[in-house]
Amino acid sequence: MTRHSFIQMSKLTNLKGRINYISSHARQENLYAAYDTIERKFWSELAKCNQEEFEKSGTGGKCIEARELIIALPESFVDYEPDMLLKLFVEHFKRNYEVECAGALHHNKRKTNYHIHLIFSERRLLEEPIEKVASRNMFYDENGKRVRTKKEIMDEIGQVRKGCRIIPKGSVYERKIFTTKDSKFKNEAFLNKIKCSYTELMNIYVKDKKEKLQVFDKSSPYLAMKKIGKNNPKAEQIESDNGVRERWNQTVDRALVGGIAEEKIMGIKQTEIVDKAKSSIQKQGRQPQLFMAIVQLAIVALQILISQIFKQINWECDDIKRTLPPIIENGEAENMQIIDNKKASETEQPLPAPPVKPALAEQYPNLNAIYRKLDNQNHAIYLKEQELAEVKKKLENTKGLFKGKRRKELQNNINELVPLVNTMRQQLSGIVQDYGYKNVKEFLAKYAAAQTAYGEYQRAVKDWKNSVECRENPVSVLAKLERNKQKIKERDIKSKRTHSRFRDRDAR
Repeated sequence: MTRHSFIQMSKLTNLKGRINYISSHARQENLYAAYDTIERKFWSELAKCNQEEFEKSGTGGKCIEARELIIALPESFVDYEPDMLLKLFVEHFKRNYEVECAGALHHNKRKTNYHIHLIFSERRLLEEPIEKVASRNMFYDENGKRVRTKKEIMDEIGQVRKGCRIIPKGSVYERKIFTTKDSKFKNEAFLNKIKCSYTELMNIYVKDKKEKLQVFDKSSPYLAMKKIGKNNPKAEQIESDNGVRERWNQTVDRALVGGIAEEKIMGIKQTEIVDKAKSSIQKQGRQPQLFMAIVQLAIVALQILISQIFKQINWECDDIKRTLPPIIENGEAENMQIIDNKKASETEQPLPAPPVKPALAEQYPNLNAIYRKLDNQNHAIYLKEQELAEVKKKLENTKGLFKGKRRKELQNNINELVPLVNTMRQQLSGIVQDYGYKNVKEFLAKYAAAQTAYGEYQRAVKDWKNSVECRENPVSVLAKLERNKQKIKERDIKSKRTHSRFRDRDAR
């Protein structure tokens, strides 16, 4: 199963308290290292600055003093020296975003989740502080609001009221040492970018290729799998949820192999899963069982599309089936080039150079073989599903007191077919993973590009051969064109007859 990286970002409303909590041995049972890119005084000043700016803005809610990333690490990273590991990850962030950071390396209580807490500032230190000097005496009341005259903050006996203050002329009344907050840290694009960056960093240091991580693409038609830690009280529930998600992902692979457009699959995912899940959460809260039911219905909707594709293919005539570019064997291509080189040597003027075969076109035969495996497996799954549906239908129609033996036989057939179909579905996704692809979507993207490159190369070779033949024997080229026209005409007549038979059959 593909392993996805886990990186979570949260807002901090008590910066100093949070830093103390993650870096205190007294408060953390499994704290291995703590690291700061700047002295602790910086964080106190930052919290004070953010609170002052928040108060001036007059907005409601809580002041966001900083942000925190929680980065899950592969368990094999426990073999690395903790201080160096933490410094590597913290400095990686500071180098990329030029802000100060504080980090801590932890295990959870059961030592099943090795992770880093990384706190970072949304503001940067100014090279030179900006100070504002009072040009005259300034007066502030108990609420911190500036008033025009001293009289407005005096009591009946002529004393300055408690809580009011005076800033004398020539004194500094405002001092800024930080820039404004960098808005990019609020964007979802930032989190996606940092996930990619840290996933690449982790994959450099993993010792086993099986531990390599990937960033889940939310814009893809697939559903993300949930991580199950050891001794998790909700392990059984998460496992069931993952089972339904995996079934959806397998159905997506089958749909893509069957030729259903990714946009259409995304449309089903959006309307049948995303929209319905949001509506369910708003009405009834988060209930995993309801989400599983929603995904199962979406799977049925996608399976109906797949079934329609297979039925359409089965009804089509051989003349109107989709065809792929023919594959020229290496030996044939070499012989062709030798013959044409010989012709070139016999002519007075040099012949045009043969087209160069692109790297993608070179890969097409191998990719085509993988695609054929996928297509055959997809068709085999469809046939088994049809067989399973037929047996279930027979079981439903087999009723009566004296048909118990027959019902038992049919139930045994179902019990054998269900795990077989599930295994075949898993094998479909496994085919491309065996060749190093993340999923069927990634493979099909490369396959389509290679198919296009190969088709263009074949056309270039054909044009080149025609140009050579034209120079060697113009008459034979004209005769060949006439033969091709005749073949096309005959094929069109045959195709019209085939369509006519289909129309007559449908009319009956």
